[in-house]
Amino acid sequence: MGLGGCIILIAAGAILTFATDWHMQGVNLHLVGVILMIVGLIGVTTFSSIARRRRVVVPPTATVVDDERRRRDGYSDGYGV
Repeated sequence: MGLGGCIILIAAGAILTFATDWHMQGVNLHLVGVILMIVGLIGVTTFSSIARRRRVVVPPTATVVDDERRRRDGYSDGYGV
């Protein structure tokens, strides 16, 4: 489940908890809404921790200097002296 799915769960849970006055026999919609919001929050925290862990900084690679080529050009120290 991605970040969008988690946000949808939170929104649906908030709607069921705070914006409805339906009464169904055998189902407590307020409790279902709270459960959906909790699951959405757990999903957001899990997604953000995984996304933070995926960001890996790769150090720049060192350039390889071919000493044989420099000697052939006559520049032994890089300044032409």
